[in-house]
Amino acid sequence: WEFNGSFYQPSAFLMMGIPGLEAIHPWISIPFCALYLTALLGNCMILFIIRKTQSLHEPMFYFLAMLAVTDLGLALCTLPTTLGLFWFNVRRIGFDACLTQMYFIHILSFIESSVLLAMAFDRFIAISHPLRHPSILTKTTVLKIGLAIVLRGMVSLLPIPFLLKRLTYCGKIELSHSFCFHPDIMNLACADIKVNVFYGMVILLSTVGMDFIFIVLSYIFIIRTVISLATKEECLKALNTCVSHICAVLVFFIPMIGLSMIHRFGKDVPPLVNTLVAYTYLIIPPALNPVIYSIKSTHIREALFRALRRKSG
Repeated sequence: WEFNGSFYQPSAFLMMGIPGLEAIHPWISIPFCALYLTALLGNCMILFIIRKTQSLHEPMFYFLAMLAVTDLGLALCTLPTTLGLFWFNVRRIGFDACLTQMYFIHILSFIESSVLLAMAFDRFIAISHPLRHPSILTKTTVLKIGLAIVLRGMVSLLPIPFLLKRLTYCGKIELSHSFCFHPDIMNLACADIKVNVFYGMVILLSTVGMDFIFIVLSYIFIIRTVISLATKEECLKALNTCVSHICAVLVFFIPMIGLSMIHRFGKDVPPLVNTLVAYTYLIIPPALNPVIYSIKSTHIREALFRALRRKSG
């Protein structure tokens, strides 16, 4: 412990694995390894295919590349501490290292939310205004959207580590997960955390919350446009281009909202439920997104088959 008058700050936190299953952590690490491997290889494959296939150099796939980069970052943020704990029982993480990991986890989560909103906007323009789509979403516009997404995440979350460093900590130093999460660290403080709670809620609602609302609105407008189409075949064709994105939205937002609610209001929720929701939120989307897009996107699938044929030939 570092002591300075009445101010206490731990030099490190202790991470937790899966409550009650500590004895079989090495076995539990097997599915986690499979998920991490899928996330790393799958997202790298998506990026490679988009880069090498000229026909995929359009807004929809630029946003998909942003999503893949974000998913890679999320997987790499939690991989060292999670597998370190499962394999070698390394539970200790330095205070500053924990704040750094937390900052990047939250930034990447906010970026993923914003990229999913940008993809919803792209689908809305492509379906509602197909002739104007190339002129509205030019390469320059997509680049500006990408920069705005990154800057929004970095700037909005910049105060969070400093708000945590000002707190006095005492008693428990055990985190609920094998990674650092803002509400989890905040709840270990024995000081007044009203500012942290208020700022965290405001930022969450004004970024991720607004993103989700605008995604829902985009699909309301898309459905209205699709209903007005002449034939059933055209309706199904238009909606089919949105299936992958809808799956990605559900896979990301449902566990994220669940974890946020558990940390803030679920005092009586069993630790095992809390842990499973957290891992679902941070590990499942990076692993599933490339699988979803490889299965549902004809362009990605065909480009992948062409690349495999070239390598085998």
